[in-house]
Amino acid sequence: MAFDQRLEGDSSTGDFSALSSRRKRIPLGKSGRRLSFERRLRLSLYLAGLPAFALLVFLLQVEKADASIQWILLPFFALTWMFAVSLLTEQVLRPLQTLANVVAALREDDYSFRARGGRRNDAMGDLALEINALAGMLQAQRAGAMEAMALVERVMKSMQAPVLAFDPDGNLKLLNSAAERVFDLSSGGEVRGRPRGAGSRTPDKIARLLRSVDNDLLVLGNPQQPSRWVVKRSAFRLRGVPHSLFVLSDVSEALREEERLAWERLIRVLGHEINNSLTPIKSIAGSLRSRLASTRSQSEDSEDFARGLEVIEDRAESLNRFLQAYRELMGLPAPKRQTISISKLVQSAALLETRLPVKIEPREDVTLTVDPDQLSHALINLLRNAAEAVLSPEAAGKSGMKDETAPMVEMRWDSNPVEVTITILDNGLGLSNKANLFVPFYTTKPGGTGIGLVLAQQIAVAHGGSVRLSNRVDTRGCKAELTLPRFPSPRNHDGSYR
Repeated sequence: MAFDQRLEGDSSTGDFSALSSRRKRIPLGKSGRRLSFERRLRLSLYLAGLPAFALLVFLLQVEKADASIQWILLPFFALTWMFAVSLLTEQVLRPLQTLANVVAALREDDYSFRARGGRRNDAMGDLALEINALAGMLQAQRAGAMEAMALVERVMKSMQAPVLAFDPDGNLKLLNSAAERVFDLSSGGEVRGRPRGAGSRTPDKIARLLRSVDNDLLVLGNPQQPSRWVVKRSAFRLRGVPHSLFVLSDVSEALREEERLAWERLIRVLGHEINNSLTPIKSIAGSLRSRLASTRSQSEDSEDFARGLEVIEDRAESLNRFLQAYRELMGLPAPKRQTISISKLVQSAALLETRLPVKIEPREDVTLTVDPDQLSHALINLLRNAAEAVLSPEAAGKSGMKDETAPMVEMRWDSNPVEVTITILDNGLGLSNKANLFVPFYTTKPGGTGIGLVLAQQIAVAHGGSVRLSNRVDTRGCKAELTLPRFPSPRNHDGSYR
């Protein structure tokens, strides 16, 4: 035959019968009334030998050969012809079985088998070479597809943008690591902390995502520091079934920066206009009050007039300090980072609160790479809020100032390899309006400016962290958590840290 009927690959020396038994063969033109190719081939070869057998019988009869010789020659001829048919059938069927095994292996995505010995200008050899070429092409395509899929998986894992895909029934089919973090899902698409099979209800975040359309703004996270994402929605088909692909872009930082710039422009305009009025008002009020004091008239009208001028001057000065505080808030510089001890930072901030002792719960000391001045400023603001909450008349009236409910402010910190959380606890009245905590100008204190929490939040965000306030669940009071990364992230274009 034209080529060696063997297979190359992992089983080139293996048992072909065992290999073919694992394959499902589909003979050409198979039907209940048609013989198989092997039987038709053997039958054709046997029929081709009948004329020669009849000729041999005729010659023996013409030559009047002895009966014993006839009984020897005729069976010998028949056996010899059957042996030749077997050899010829084997030479024809063996390469076809080999090529069938190669094609069956290709059908099962096994590209390691090849037919050897094929050569050109030979029908069976050309077929073997073409099948080998097809196997090589499919193997190259599969390797390219696997490399492309590995690249896509690596890109998906390294992407900071969440990527999710759903089938028409809303079942999650694909997600990357960023999507797991944002939507609090496991790699299998299940909500973390929920037992497998318990609760088929779609999580609220996923349900909101499925209802969104292209270029929608999706707001996630807690109300104090929400994360805002622009949704890009597209469709694709997988095995003919339409799927939905969602790619989310984080615009929280950009929107916060735009919000900060808007506040900065507003404060600049307000400050310019108010200062133009406050400066002459303060100056004239001071001049009139000094001239009034120089006179010897002490009538009741002059005393009222002097008190009125004093109030005008004091309120003008207070309003000026208010505007300067907001200018400081809007002009917060980029952090100048240093490596400091968290224990030293917490203790120094606690010592600056003199109205009541601040309890520090001992913890293992860790180091942070932060701006110590800015971070101290943030901690001082949070401690001041806690102290004012427990020392307010409302809190004192409700507590009765008993020993077990005496005003208390406590600090501690917890750390892991990624971040450090500084917690400030108090036993005041707690939070009444959580939605407006970080809104500039908003304050519930009579003498407050409404910038303490906003400034602490801006300092935390500039360091890549966050500030979160919530009511305590163990007792009455508030819990403030300042979370900071252990190590700084790459810088943004404005010099802050991501």
